[in-house]
Amino acid sequence: MKAVLFEKFQEAPKLTTVNDPTPEPHGVVLKVGATGVCRSDWHGWMGHDSDIDLPHIPGHELAGVVQAVGKDVSNWKVGDRVTVPFICGCGSCSECHAGQQQVCLHQEQPGFTHWGSFAEYVGIHQADLNVVALPQDMDFATAPSLGCRFATSFRAVVDQGKVMAGQWVAVHGCGGVGLSAVMIANAVGAHVIGIDLDPAKLKLAKELGAVAVFNGAKEDVPDAIRDITKGGAHVSMDALGHSVTMTNSILCLRPRGKHIQVGLMLGDQAAPAVPMPKIVGQEIELLGSHGMQAHRYGAMLDMVASGKLDPARLVGNKISLADAPDALMNMDKFQSVGATVITRF
Repeated sequence: MKAVLFEKFQEAPKLTTVNDPTPEPHGVVLKVGATGVCRSDWHGWMGHDSDIDLPHIPGHELAGVVQAVGKDVSNWKVGDRVTVPFICGCGSCSECHAGQQQVCLHQEQPGFTHWGSFAEYVGIHQADLNVVALPQDMDFATAPSLGCRFATSFRAVVDQGKVMAGQWVAVHGCGGVGLSAVMIANAVGAHVIGIDLDPAKLKLAKELGAVAVFNGAKEDVPDAIRDITKGGAHVSMDALGHSVTMTNSILCLRPRGKHIQVGLMLGDQAAPAVPMPKIVGQEIELLGSHGMQAHRYGAMLDMVASGKLDPARLVGNKISLADAPDALMNMDKFQSVGATVITRF
């Protein structure tokens, strides 16, 4: 199969040919229909993820068609259209038994713990637990975000933030995760504020339901949010993963507000200073949010089917597999408005 592979961290990946995967007894092999290019993939290529062994094929946001099925798989057959959470549970640990596969103690992640979806085919572990059926009317360009950024935002807003109608929600960073969060928070009835440096992303945030947007390069973000909300946001999310956006997110909250950290903070951002006096004095909650379990996808997909959520609006550039090395290496310098998706293999 054709695949994008890198042999050393921070060196240019190359388009090459490798052996096709074969399914594990409990797994499936998917023919990749589309796969997203995510900032997490960039972190992996930079060497920020200790799970990656070289050489490596990145890619963890994916959708496709079941190509081959392991002998112990009962729920899936060749030809099924599916996606998969980027965190695949083992099915055996205490967290999986509690239904919390997103924090599985022995989790597998395509594109991190094993070869991923920047390829024509990808293997998926524990298919009966982790694979999710795609709606028949959803195209492959739209579907990859359901594996990571859209599903991650859904869990962050709905399950972790428990956002309610009428609350103020601030989203710091309007990339794929942030714009997904804007759409989802708006759909549950919140008043959403989008913050970014890019006017084009802020424009799209408003189109997706943000009632206000602020340019972080031109505004004192916490002051601006406290002013418009008359006291601070109820829930605020760092969707980028940087000390500045994390700090702004905490400082913009009203007393007993919730900060949700979704953007990965790795490399030189791994140990940021935290404004602890605010956290203690105002009883601020700090919550992490990392992916979403396969069994929670039904709630999200029901909102898609009803028209309340439209992940197709978040698709940005559609590129070929040959374009993926440049797109990956430049994730920290430039991100298109919406998600960059590999659709041609």
